[in-house]
Amino acid sequence: MAQPVILTVNPSDIDPAAIKDAADRIRRGGLVAFPTETVYGLAAAANNPKAIERLNRVKGRPPEKPYSLHLYSVAQVREFVDAVPPIAQRLMDKFWPGPLTIVMPARTGSLGFRLPQHAVAQAFLQACGTPVVAPSANRSGSPPPTDSPEVLAALGEACECLLDAGPTPLGRESTVVSVVGGRLQILREGAISAAALEAA
Repeated sequence: MAQPVILTVNPSDIDPAAIKDAADRIRRGGLVAFPTETVYGLAAAANNPKAIERLNRVKGRPPEKPYSLHLYSVAQVREFVDAVPPIAQRLMDKFWPGPLTIVMPARTGSLGFRLPQHAVAQAFLQACGTPVVAPSANRSGSPPPTDSPEVLAALGEACECLLDAGPTPLGRESTVVSVVGGRLQILREGAISAAALEAA
C-alpha cells in the first residue's frame, strides 16, 4: 500500500485545493485523517459499507459498535432526527460547536452527533457532501493522536490521506453524553467536565 498523502493546511488560511482533495477521497470510499479541536479523527463515508468495513478493520473495532456522525452545521441534525430532545437542544446551544458528542433518538435508532470547533474540520466535513463518521485516528485501545506524527505512527499505510493542521488545541477526546429516554447520561467524560454539563 502507498504511503499516506499528507496535505498541510493552515487553519487561519485554508487551502481549498487540499480540502477538495481530501473530500474527493472520502466520496471514493477512502479514509482520511483530519484535525478537530480535541484529537485527530479518521473519516469515512457513513453511507459506504465498504468504507465502514475498512474503517472497522483499520481500527480493530467490532462491526456492531456504532460510530458518531461528524457535522459541520447544527442544521444537519434535522436530517436524521424528527425532533431534538429539549436536553439535547440546551447542550447544543451551550457547547456546539465544541468537544461534545450527543447521542439522541434518530429515525434509524440512537445516533451520536459531533460538531467540531475547528476550521479545517468544518471545511472538510462540508466539502465531503455526504454524512461522515470519524472515530479517533488510532487503533482501538491506543491513545488518540493529537498531531500528525502520532497519526502516522498509529496508522501508517492504513491512512490514505492526512490533513495536517498541526497539534490539536485541546489534546483530549470529546465528552460523550446520551439523552435517550429523556435524561442526561455521561458515557465518557472528556474535554467538557461533568460539572459543566450539569450546570448547563
